[in-house]
Amino acid sequence: MDAEPIRIARKSGGEVEVEGPVDEFASRILDRAGFIFRPTLRGMWIRLHFDTGQEHENQQATHAARMLSAAGYHVDLDPSLLPAAGHRSPVNGWPPRTSPSMPAPPPPSCCPRRPWP
Repeated sequence: MDAEPIRIARKSGGEVEVEGPVDEFASRILDRAGFIFRPTLRGMWIRLHFDTGQEHENQQATHAARMLSAAGYHVDLDPSLLPAAGHRSPVNGWPPRTSPSMPAPPPPSCCPRRPWP
């Protein structure tokens, strides 16, 4: 796989786009995640459908990043695309976003160890 990451980001116009070294297998993964491919004079424009809602776009982008990462690709996911608090953490240890109205979860309590009999 290429050393340069595949970047999934929300652009200034609000659209979610993919840039970077996308080969045929990565294209199939992105297609499976709901991205569409449009030819341009400079290559291929890979993006999500417009007007599906920001939360749905975030879920699709995170899903694509998980699948690409599982396939061995290095993925750079825009932090603004991380799912809202309460969702599972995305790939590569990216932390979930927290909502200011939602308190942070308490740290996990650790059970005391019993001595070996």
